[in-house]
Amino acid sequence: LLFINVVFLCLSLSESLSKIAMTISIHNHGLPFQSHDLYDVTFDDEEIETLVTHCPSMVKAWINNTEISNRRRLHRLIIGLDAEWRPNFNGDSNPVAILQLCVGRSCLIFQLIYAPRIPRCLRDFLKNPNYTFVGVGIDGDVDRLWDDYDLEVSNTVDLRGLAARELGARHLRNAGLKQLAREVLGKEFEKPRNVTLSKWDKAWLTDAQVAYACVDAFLSYKIGRRLNASTY
Repeated sequence: LLFINVVFLCLSLSESLSKIAMTISIHNHGLPFQSHDLYDVTFDDEEIETLVTHCPSMVKAWINNTEISNRRRLHRLIIGLDAEWRPNFNGDSNPVAILQLCVGRSCLIFQLIYAPRIPRCLRDFLKNPNYTFVGVGIDGDVDRLWDDYDLEVSNTVDLRGLAARELGARHLRNAGLKQLAREVLGKEFEKPRNVTLSKWDKAWLTDAQVAYACVDAFLSYKIGRRLNASTY
């Protein structure tokens, strides 16, 4: 009971993260707020501060802190981007539930589906031509953000094409995040299917969902930095 707010996602405690138990852990700060939760997600000894929120003011605070912390490189800022939605096996698509953004060791998980409004600062952030948003299959995510929320992302780079060009490896054009993490960063990363296909539109995300969502955006950021995506 003393560790009720500290959940280590290992084989014995979380079946959903059993394949990546050796590399990922998560600490829930257990904040007494309805507006947001704060987590520390650790991947391969790197700790990522992760904010989960549906509140526009918290999104504004994250963006402000991110731009202040990175003020010396705002002209070439790289941001890992991903989006998740509840899968529908009947053919119809569900709206994007969460947007993940990662810069350095700071990650935002914005629960779009529960947000009362989209803050102007987020729209401006995503449209800033000096910022480069990177991800695997990012064009599909960007299209969904536009269709569901009229959110425009101006400057994107798909890491598959970038890695194929920079590494001279044509097979990476069809790679997933797992393969890119291995070949670009030398990191092993599994994406458990039961988390990937989980209910991302839940009001309260599970620790496994938060960890996966964070690491997905974090690895995209790391790969983008390694491949110098801002000059692509």
